[in-house]
Amino acid sequence: MDPSSDYANDPYTWEGLSGWKSYRTLRPFRGMYWDVRRRLPWYWSDIRDGFNYRTLAGTVRIFFINLLPALAFQLDMTRNTDGYFGINEALFSSALAALVFSTLSCQPLTVVGITGLISLFNYTVFAITEECGIRELYPEFIAWVSIWAAITHWITAICNWCDYMRYITDFSSNAFGMYVAIIYMVKGFQEVTALYYESNPMAAYLGVVIALCYFFSVVMLEMIGTTTLFTPSIRKFIADYAYPIATVWWTGFSHIRGHIRDSGLARIPHTRAFYPTTDRSWLVAFWTLPVKWVFVALPIGILLTLLFYYDHNVSSLTAQAKQFPLRKPAGFHWDFFLLGCTCFIAGIVGIPLPNGLVPQAPVHTDSLTEYKDTLTRSKEKDIEPEGSDWVQHSRKVVTATLVREQRISHFLMALALVGFMTGPLLNVLHTMPRALFAGVFWAVGFSGLTAMNITQNILYCLSEKRFADPSDKRTTLKKPRIMYYVFWQMLGVTFSLAVSFTRAAIGFPVIIISLIPLRWILLPRLFTEHELLILDAPTADADTVLASICGRPTLPEVRMAEEKRRQQGGDGEMGDGSGSGSTCGGTNGMRSREGFKDDEEKGLEGDEGREEARRGFQSTLQTGHA
Repeated sequence: MDPSSDYANDPYTWEGLSGWKSYRTLRPFRGMYWDVRRRLPWYWSDIRDGFNYRTLAGTVRIFFINLLPALAFQLDMTRNTDGYFGINEALFSSALAALVFSTLSCQPLTVVGITGLISLFNYTVFAITEECGIRELYPEFIAWVSIWAAITHWITAICNWCDYMRYITDFSSNAFGMYVAIIYMVKGFQEVTALYYESNPMAAYLGVVIALCYFFSVVMLEMIGTTTLFTPSIRKFIADYAYPIATVWWTGFSHIRGHIRDSGLARIPHTRAFYPTTDRSWLVAFWTLPVKWVFVALPIGILLTLLFYYDHNVSSLTAQAKQFPLRKPAGFHWDFFLLGCTCFIAGIVGIPLPNGLVPQAPVHTDSLTEYKDTLTRSKEKDIEPEGSDWVQHSRKVVTATLVREQRISHFLMALALVGFMTGPLLNVLHTMPRALFAGVFWAVGFSGLTAMNITQNILYCLSEKRFADPSDKRTTLKKPRIMYYVFWQMLGVTFSLAVSFTRAAIGFPVIIISLIPLRWILLPRLFTEHELLILDAPTADADTVLASICGRPTLPEVRMAEEKRRQQGGDGEMGDGSGSGSTCGGTNGMRSREGFKDDEEKGLEGDEGREEARRGFQSTLQTGHA
């Protein structure tokens, strides 16, 4: 397939097929084949496009945002698995994923590593093995969980089931992102409270101070990118290197001579270079596990696949979200097959299973995006009070002009992670105070909380209506209806959190997955078409991304509204086909949804496009360049 292909008319479609050919499961490898065929012509471009400054900035930024949470979760797993997972396991897992996905994946922008959810999953399984009296079999048992997960990953990719990720909208992805962000915040508090049990009161108090200072430092440094301070280059530089600046500064602070250095601050533990933390080999003797427990591990492996199916693919969607001007195609089926391979390898060598990083997912893409600051002048005249003069305003409008889509930054991160498994750099890690990682949790979690539409909708509803921007489409909705929409999102978040802190935590992927049918079946019956078109939107809408998952489907509220208008004798017309179920929208392979959009949807999209052009790129703490 030529790089200049029209992805709106991609050949990968189930439309127009009949009989056994219309069933995804009966056409194995079809999605994987088209993913590779679509992306392979871009492979050398992925390498050539990596030789620029943004690649360097992206490498440094994503390295720290990957490494620091991985080490933080490792400390959490060490406490809850009797030390089975340690520093080298965390580094090995992150390096393995970075090496595989930087060289072989169709979506090299998606950063894969250790997440809070796999940490939670690992030590919940550890607690289950303790209660079942097989604590000594935990390495073999978790290895079989990983093997079963790998097999079900491969089945999912081969049977083209990743197509169903096209039904992901901001309703479910933001609810999941909110859940993950809250988990990060909770882990930060657990980390600082652990200091009081594992060190002296003076060291614990100093640790809390360092954690809070680190958190505020990162937030403030990244927010400089949203201001008009300095020049665009300096603003971007500070935002790019917020994490390394804060890490070096507060690590150095913890070594100031006197009471600070002598307080007994807990630091990252020492470990041998390239060896497992415990006295074992890198190969787990998984073949020695009794057959009974091999099959007990099967349903747990399926639950893990459900988690990764949503977590990893949502990470890929948000890394290629609509705010980024991407031009290279995605490949969900192939990458999920690769994730199965890393699950298998990680399981038999006894390291945490890596998968897509949700809060950090768009950070890599953002750090590789070229932004342009434009001066925009406008005139304003007050309506109330009357008689005021025209006043000229100057403001900054930020536009995302180009994304440096390449593999080099991801590959360099893999090499750096391997380098940190060497003795000298392990000694460098030992200099870092453990309290700093509580600040890491808070910084990553807080950036996720502020970026979610749940938070933005709650703040809008709490704000005084007369000061609302007239161009904000939410002004056409009643605030109780907006809060009712948020209620359904928070219901999923609350149930997931409630389950996560019990022994049933391994079942929380079922709750997360259930948000998809909730959005597509229940919500269109509770909200009007107008309300859902304003409050929700597909997480990714670019043809280059959606071509891999069979295109963007017709939204159910649009289809229902059209059907209602047609029954009432209105002028609404249904499109030529349906994008729901097991088929793709459009006819004759057409992937665009233009034929399915009604007047209201087209009108809202036009208004949103004009408003986006006026405002420019909207910043969050995850987009420090804005």
